[in-house]
Amino acid sequence: MVTLTHARPGCYWPSLMLPLVPLLPAPNTTLTYSSWHRRTGQSVTPITGSQLVALFTYPMVLEGILNYAKISRRSKRVVSVRFSHTRRWWCGLLLGVVLGCAVAATILTRLDGSDPTNVLGLTPREVRLAERVREMEQQNQLLRRQLSISQNQLIQAWGAEGEENTDKLGDGTGNGEQSATKCKEKEFGVPKCEVLQIAIVCAGYNSSRSVVTLLKSLLFNRRNPLHFHMIADAKAQVVLHTLFSSWNVPHVEVSFYLTDNLAADISWVPNKHYSGVFGLMKLTLNKALPSTLKKVIVLDTDITVATDIAELWNLFSKFGPKQYIGLVENQSDWYLGKLWKSHRPWPALGRGYNTGVILIRLDVMRRSKWSQKWKLIAERDLTTLFSTQLADQDIINAVIKQHSEIVYNLPCQWNVQLSDNTRSELCYLEVMDLKAIHWNSPKKLKVKNKHVEFFRNLHLTFLEYDGNLLRRELFGCNNSRSITSSNSLAQLNEEDECYEFRRARQTNYRTHLFFLDYEYDPTTDGYDVTLVATLSMDRLQMVEQLLTHWDGPVSLTLYMSDAEAQQFLSYTQSSEIIATRKNVAYHVVYKEGNFYPVNFLRNVGVQHVNTPYVFLTDIDFLPMFGLYVYLRKTLQNIHPDDSKKAWVVPAFETQRYRLSFPRSKAELLNRLDMGELFTFRYHVWTKGHAPTNFAKWRTATTPYKVPWEQDFEPYIVVRKDVPEYDTRFVGFGWNKVSHIMELHVMGFEFIVLPNAFIIHMPHAPSLDIAKFRTSPQYKRCVKILKREFVDDVNQKHNSDIALQ
Repeated sequence: MVTLTHARPGCYWPSLMLPLVPLLPAPNTTLTYSSWHRRTGQSVTPITGSQLVALFTYPMVLEGILNYAKISRRSKRVVSVRFSHTRRWWCGLLLGVVLGCAVAATILTRLDGSDPTNVLGLTPREVRLAERVREMEQQNQLLRRQLSISQNQLIQAWGAEGEENTDKLGDGTGNGEQSATKCKEKEFGVPKCEVLQIAIVCAGYNSSRSVVTLLKSLLFNRRNPLHFHMIADAKAQVVLHTLFSSWNVPHVEVSFYLTDNLAADISWVPNKHYSGVFGLMKLTLNKALPSTLKKVIVLDTDITVATDIAELWNLFSKFGPKQYIGLVENQSDWYLGKLWKSHRPWPALGRGYNTGVILIRLDVMRRSKWSQKWKLIAERDLTTLFSTQLADQDIINAVIKQHSEIVYNLPCQWNVQLSDNTRSELCYLEVMDLKAIHWNSPKKLKVKNKHVEFFRNLHLTFLEYDGNLLRRELFGCNNSRSITSSNSLAQLNEEDECYEFRRARQTNYRTHLFFLDYEYDPTTDGYDVTLVATLSMDRLQMVEQLLTHWDGPVSLTLYMSDAEAQQFLSYTQSSEIIATRKNVAYHVVYKEGNFYPVNFLRNVGVQHVNTPYVFLTDIDFLPMFGLYVYLRKTLQNIHPDDSKKAWVVPAFETQRYRLSFPRSKAELLNRLDMGELFTFRYHVWTKGHAPTNFAKWRTATTPYKVPWEQDFEPYIVVRKDVPEYDTRFVGFGWNKVSHIMELHVMGFEFIVLPNAFIIHMPHAPSLDIAKFRTSPQYKRCVKILKREFVDDVNQKHNSDIALQ
């Protein structure tokens, strides 16, 4: 028998009794809990051994209850434990007293109706609170157990599917272990190495620029190989083919389909949408794409994807047997006909559907005779509506209105539409994980929306993201193209002191041709000339001045980062001079490495001119007023039947940032005599232009031939099929000299034009010039490259040029 006694108030008796836990009695042992007050006497409650164990099992509950009792009672309590072991003769006496007290307590308990199981004398409210806590703990334990079971079952299911796919791949290739490493991992139910098919309609130079942001968002989030199917016009094909080939992203394939081959199927449909005939191209995808292609994701160029596109691809598995087109419901009231009084939209099911993001099961679509279906419905509705207002979207909605069984409703977060009349907040205020943002307003990023800053920041993240960082491998999937490019770099010796120069020559610079809209009207005489130059962001201010001096076509290659390219775009849109000139081609080569790849940039500019002749100059030079007209007339009068002629334009320079530009040769000679102008580099690099013979030029009235000399680097007019610049020369040093030397070896004649000139404007030295002037290693590498170039030229053209 053990007696628990409340001797004094305020004592935390469970913690005092913890050392006695090993001495706890058996569960069937009866104990007595004694509590008395100095004024009221003593009350006794029987306790079993199992109840005492329970008290020690819930110390936290007991502590809370005792603290509550301590606050509510005025007098303090203390709990002490007394074990009577000292003398045996006390045991009999104590036993009698305890038994008597137990009988009395039992009688009193029955009389007052109290619960005998309430060992602490708690109030009914406190008892209910303790039971509620215990029930919640039991429920939490049950939920944890069920969650653990569900997770284990899911992991086992994934493992079984992975083993099944591994076995299938192993049977097909004869090497199950290697195949298992390729595709046994899955995300969203899509095998790791499954190629996702994506179709995009892209036409024109501006659309080719906007599609890059879409491509970046897809590549940034993807975990699968991608195959892009680009339905593009001739202009966009040139741009995108160069972009993808120079980007060289692993595990990305591209196929092109010319829109001219599809125009006949849709050109008969009147369309008021700003996209023109290209806005109807998605109606022909079942015909345009290969017959072996069974399903495809179709995206507009103004989409920004915010997650792995494999999640969208996985929704194909939820299509019904008759469903072959997946769309998000339109998020404006357009098809409800409530935007204005005379608004007559095309027929649609409810609010209609937006076609910016589409899932298409091409095999089912072809079997349903899609081409005949949409044409019949379009012809019927055009008799009353006369034209489409939203291009293909109107016709697709009309088809769904009549054949609702073909559509699968995609979750709204896969096409959050930011049009002028959008109600897309009904979607994204409820959906935390936005998947795709659709800038489907003609205003694009300038659309009015109370949350537009959030969406604009997400778009700008990809707009200015360095695309070179997306050249990452998908480990476990074969990619021979990336292996080939890696091997070319692996052949270089990293211990070579000129390793960085040699690596720059091997670099595949990502190139975006015709970054802005470009238009050229060819002349009828066949003697047109394009000015070709290169520049970086620090020379951007020269573009406006150049265009005021040159009226003809221009090909400028810009070396910039992705963020700088967007700054350049903003600059051109705010410049009236640049905005009004459409005969200027701007090609962007994105930064990579430590050098300015000047000769690579020049080659890009020359390769994409439309005129038979090119004027090869630098951005720091301003041509004389009327030089474009003068060159055309000179070429017409001379009729150069021999393509191996280089027409030299004499170069001068000024040290003044503000110059009253001379309007004629006579005025230039006067400035030359006054010391306001100088022959170019006369005090730094005289040999570069000495063969021009400026003394003879002062009095010349007809073109005259000059001999080639080493280090000669004039600015020339030649046919556009001129040999390319040697790309081993990057940064500063011998980039033009090497080109002129090869032209000489090939038999070109150098003829100076008597009434033409250009003037070099002052500017801060470039970083490459600073490196050349301060780095002995830089100079040594330039000398080494010079010797190697001369040896290559001599071997290539069977010449005997020797460096002096």
